[in-house]
Amino acid sequence: MSKQSGLGDYLYISGFDASGDIGSVNRVGGGPAVLDVTAINKLAMERIGGVRDGGIDYTSFFNPAVGGTHEHLAALPTTDVLMTYVRGATLGGPVACCIAKQLNHDGSRGDDGAFTFAGSTQSSAGSGLEWCQGLTAGQRTDTAATNGTTVDLLTGPTAFGLQAYLHVFAFTGTSVTVTVEESDDGVAWGAVTGGAFTAATGVTHQRIATARDQAVKRYLRAVTTGTFTNAVFAVSVNRNEVETV
Repeated sequence: MSKQSGLGDYLYISGFDASGDIGSVNRVGGGPAVLDVTAINKLAMERIGGVRDGGIDYTSFFNPAVGGTHEHLAALPTTDVLMTYVRGATLGGPVACCIAKQLNHDGSRGDDGAFTFAGSTQSSAGSGLEWCQGLTAGQRTDTAATNGTTVDLLTGPTAFGLQAYLHVFAFTGTSVTVTVEESDDGVAWGAVTGGAFTAATGVTHQRIATARDQAVKRYLRAVTTGTFTNAVFAVSVNRNEVETV
């Protein structure tokens, strides 16, 4: 993909919206590692796919505010983070998600005084990067149990299950459970088997996956239940188009 402006995009990191201090998203990529396996009876290079890889790299502005982006990124956690790049923040729009390790937070000061940080991430445990569709248009705020707006996945392979990602940015209440529901016609709805996130009681992030041979219907929506007065969250989902392992 060629370079684009990125205006109106968002970058979420484990329940934190870093977008206001991100100057650019420099790489959103992934796929299987390329392994050279050229046999002695061949006259040209042969390659096969290895472990899945991926990552999201970015440049951030220096913001020293307490609770700001610099404070979050400078901590360089050794645990996994959920990186989510939202392209355009539209319902059903493209969203890239990656469970990853944050590798660095390298500062650079320009002659003009500009102070920026370069950051990169590497997917964990061969999970790779997934291009999803947003079940929320960026962030969604619910003040009570809510049935979300329908997203039409259109036609295509439906027999290989799905993966879904959740960020909870702010929460007031006892708990909120976010569930992915499905429908054949957009009228009659039922919960996706394995499509419920663990109940959240505060800022958090999660990834869930259904069975690999599970049928997924055409229409999906994100539903909230629980006891709360404010839940700010984002959900994205990837319905697998091919058999996965």
